[in-house]
Formats: sequence, C-alpha cells, structure tokens
Amino acid sequence: MASLFKPVVTLLALLVVIGNTNAQLSTNFYSKSCPRLFSTVKSSMQSAISKEARMGASILRLFFHDCFVNGCDGSVLLDDTSSFTGEKNAAPNRNSARGFNVIDNIKSAVEKACPGVVSCADVLAIAARDSVEILGGPSWNVKLGRRDAKTASQAAANNSIPPPTSNLNRLISSFSAVGLSTRDLVALSGAHTIGQSRCVQFRPRIYNETNIDSSFAQTRQRNCPRATGSGDNNLAPLDLQTPTSFDNYYFKNLITKKGLLHSDQVLFNGGSTDSIVQTYSSNPNTFTSDFVAAMIKMGDNKPLTGSNGEIRKNCRRTN
Repeated sequence: MASLFKPVVTLLALLVVIGNTNAQLSTNFYSKSCPRLFSTVKSSMQSAISKEARMGASILRLFFHDCFVNGCDGSVLLDDTSSFTGEKNAAPNRNSARGFNVIDNIKSAVEKACPGVVSCADVLAIAARDSVEILGGPSWNVKLGRRDAKTASQAAANNSIPPPTSNLNRLISSFSAVGLSTRDLVALSGAHTIGQSRCVQFRPRIYNETNIDSSFAQTRQRNCPRATGSGDNNLAPLDLQTPTSFDNYYFKNLITKKGLLHSDQVLFNGGSTDSIVQTYSSNPNTFTSDFVAAMIKMGDNKPLTGSNGEIRKNCRRTN
C-alpha cells in the first residue's frame, strides 16, 4: 500500500524543491509588459554615475543591504512610518546608505514607460547590475519578478548586515544565513573594488591593527584623525588603486595588507579564505564569474512573488 503513495510523496517533494528555487523569477519577466525597462534603467544609471562615479558603488551596496534583510524585497527603500521603523536609520545604513534619490529617478522614468508594472525591488536589482557594468565590470542577465514589501524592520537590518568590525566567522555565518557560501562571501566582498568608506568605519583598523601596511596606515591617518568625532565622515577609497573601476585590485590590496576595513583584511589573514583571495588576485576572470554567480544567487534570496507584496508606485512608501 505504501508504494502507491510513493509517487505522490515524490511529486510533493519535487514541488517543494521547485518552490524553494524561486522558479517564479525569470530574466524575461517584463519582456512584454515593459520592453523598454532595461534601456530606461541603464540610461538613468549612466547619468547618475557620470555626475558622481561613487554612485555605482552606493547603488550596489543598497542592493546588498536590501537582500540581506528579509530578502530582496525593496524594504531598504521605505521611509519610516507610524506603523513601522524602517531600515534607513539602522546602524549599517544611518549616514551611510545613499542613492535613494537615484532609485526614485529611475522608478519615475520606469513608471512613465510602463505604469504600475515594475517593482522597486527589481529596479534596484537591475540598477546594481548596470552599476557594475558601467564601471568596467561584468554584465549578467538579472532574474526578475520580485514584488515589493509592505513593511521594513530596523531590528532585522541591525541583526542581519555584518558590520565592518566583523571577524571571519561572523562574516561566514552572516552570509550563510542568506544562503551564501564562503566563496560567495569572498567574491561579493570584491564589490569593495569600488566605492568609499567613512573614517569612523576604518579608524580602529588604521590605528590599532598590526596586519596592515605601515605606509598605507599613515596615508589613511592623514585624513582620519585618531579622536572619535573628528573627521568621522571623511572618505577614503575601499580600493586605493582603482576606486572607480570594477576589477580585482581589491584582492591584490589584501595580499599586501592594504585592506581598508577590518572585515576586508580578515579575508586574507591566515584563515580559511586566504586561498580564494589568492585565486581572485591572480585570476580576474575567475573572480568576475564567481561574482556574477554570487550576485544571481543573492538576488534569489526570499523574493516576494505571485500575489505577495505589491508593486509600489513610489519606492519610499507603500501604496
């Protein structure tokens, strides 16, 4: 008798597996409903990056911070309301997350092209891909079909996004919590080949740590005083070699002990990830292919699909 049920159980198991792989997301999700989507997003991103090269890194970081908190659901874009305290003022984002105006501008342009069709979560996913490509990195087909969250959680942002003081074990567990492997962690950390960091984030490293190139530390100290509260928002490039080019210099810097953040240098400090850093530093193609695979995997993290969530008209507030 049990054997009669076996095909049914197997089918149910298969359906569960299919459900968990987010089969609803697809690269051609808007091909009919919004054919000008990609060109609209890309021209807006090119305009934003031509005004400020750093903006590409800022948008890429927004996507990370969205996906790490309850999935890639556009929750990071929501302003606080009377019913919830959102993610914008969580510790990892306060005075730090930026590019919200750029997403607003892109969303407005997309709404003109195809009103009420494309989610803010998907706009952010496409904009992150375009940022990488415009700054000289790889391109890839973005899986789409996410819907937007109707709420956000400051507590979840504080708990889910690893701070720059993280040790290697904390980084590995934070990435594992969103379905990303240790290799994904190292590849995605390579996003720090672009962008800037504030003095308050790297001050402890440049004054207190020993696994740092001394001349590099001195250079950074010139624009980041030791005293807390002095020059906290002064910026330094995460990649001192090519801060507006998406390449593998970030990993070369780690090998010469010139990682800016503690959480950067722990990836090459005698631990389990040293060999991956060495591979990426000498094989740029391996890095870019692993980065692309990890970006797609991260973009698959718990999206809202079907009738869940909504398609926001304004990315800052629910409908």
